[in-house]
Amino acid sequence: QVQLVESGGGLVQPGGSLRLSCAASGSIFRLNVMGWYRQAPGKQRALVATIRSDGYTNYEDSVKGRFTISRDNAKNTVYLQMNSLKPDDTAVYYCHLDQRPWIPESRDYWGQGTQVTVSV
Repeated sequence: QVQLVESGGGLVQPGGSLRLSCAASGSIFRLNVMGWYRQAPGKQRALVATIRSDGYTNYEDSVKGRFTISRDNAKNTVYLQMNSLKPDDTAVYYCHLDQRPWIPESRDYWGQGTQVTVSV
């Protein structure tokens, strides 16, 4: 089993910054992809950014140039640096880990979510 624990959410004014962290523990294969998804009220959960264990990254278009995803493989931790935050970024942010591309019989895992609110 794998556990994901997120931290770093909160309330910030438009134009401000926040840094989210997600620490993974348990039975983690060295090859995996970690990422962040978000779910705003009344909307479906959607991709924000992902990063593979080899460092390859992928971003949703609306966050490109504002958000940066990174990871520390030694600590099994993924980060999301969010700059120039907008009210539309308000959502619950979920950490995700997936090993299935390398271990098909595995599963993916989700964190409990952390609230990010961008408001004056």
